[in-house]
Amino acid sequence: MTDTVALRPRGPALAEPPTRPDPPGRGTGRVLGLDAARAIAVFGMYYSHVGPWADTTGTWKSFLMDLPHGRSSALFAVLAGLSLVLIAGGPRPKAGRPLRQAVVRIAIRAILLLALGTWLTSLGTSIAVILAFYGLYFLLALPFVKLRARTLAILAVAVGLGGPLLVQWMWTADTAWTAGFDARDPLVQWGGDGLLSLALNGTYPAVSWMAYVFAGMALGRLDLSRKAVRVRLAIVGPALGLLGYGGAWLVGRLMPAPVEPDYTAFDEAWSKALAGTDSLNWTEEQWKAFDAEHAWIYDKLPGEATGFDWTALVAASPHSGTPFELAGNIGVAITLIAGLVALLGHCGRASVWARRILYPLTAVGAMSLTAYVGHIAAVWFLIDHPADEVGYVTGWRMWAVFVAGAMLVAVVWKPLLKRGPLEWLMTLATKPAKYVK
Repeated sequence: MTDTVALRPRGPALAEPPTRPDPPGRGTGRVLGLDAARAIAVFGMYYSHVGPWADTTGTWKSFLMDLPHGRSSALFAVLAGLSLVLIAGGPRPKAGRPLRQAVVRIAIRAILLLALGTWLTSLGTSIAVILAFYGLYFLLALPFVKLRARTLAILAVAVGLGGPLLVQWMWTADTAWTAGFDARDPLVQWGGDGLLSLALNGTYPAVSWMAYVFAGMALGRLDLSRKAVRVRLAIVGPALGLLGYGGAWLVGRLMPAPVEPDYTAFDEAWSKALAGTDSLNWTEEQWKAFDAEHAWIYDKLPGEATGFDWTALVAASPHSGTPFELAGNIGVAITLIAGLVALLGHCGRASVWARRILYPLTAVGAMSLTAYVGHIAAVWFLIDHPADEVGYVTGWRMWAVFVAGAMLVAVVWKPLLKRGPLEWLMTLATKPAKYVK
């Protein structure tokens, strides 16, 4: 009689079924699709920092020119969450020692991003550097890397609804206590964003931006090689976009317009006080003397609104941080990621041509951290601290130069060394994780 006990796995390494390799083109399509999405996010951030701004608002031209603002950094945050889950196994979650090693790799990356982002911010760049925020996102995401896609999606909804409320409360409540905390925060002392800024009231506060990360983690738990999954995402993405941007527009139309402060009395008093003077050529001392003599004018300024401002949660404009903006940006990110994965891996002959044509784009995406940090260094040198003390003019030309330069460097670099320099250092720094038992 056959000894059935002897046929059982003898160790934990054999207890898990071997993972099947992706069919030809599927794994490649997923990786290249994500790289292309990362490059688009990077180029969108280039546009936000050195590209042109619309001269008017409310037109189709201004709408198209505003598209990269806010959505690019949100796309990058969604991709960050997706990447975390891929490190932890993707659709087939790791367990045991492999999972512990993955968690350590993520923690090391988080600490390095915190340090790098803090250092870049301390240089005095005009860019609101997002890397330190990402470092905190990674640390906050660690307890959730094993959750299912549905649970992660629910977390994204909960944070997307509750986070903006907390941020808005921070803007209206008495936050004098934060000064004492910041005074003891080493990140603030090093010239970067403090922990409170990273978590609650900074440019990209984790309390609301974790909605993007959780949404990306939910995507990472899905098998994007399956057509049914991509079809569902092609429906969910645009639906979220419509809910976010369309919902903000509809609610904004239905809500009563906010009462604008009345500056009439102040403007009249200011004009009378300056009548007959050559104030355009006044020195700083003359302005100080004017303010001291006419201090009563400032008493006519309308009082500032106090209390929780619910109307601030209705907009969906870039970086407004409202539930509507979060939903709309997540919808755009899902649509773009699903579309690029399909285009570069699941469209037959068209995918082959797309991979060739979009190679410069995917090459940049494969070294997106280097491309992002490189553009911060360039802005610091060319605009923030130019050698001639004048600087270069931002606009379409500078944005095109940044994009072309990034693609040229990536196309030359990738065939030689595969990873970008910062990506190589990041991989090297996470090597100790393999010794985790």
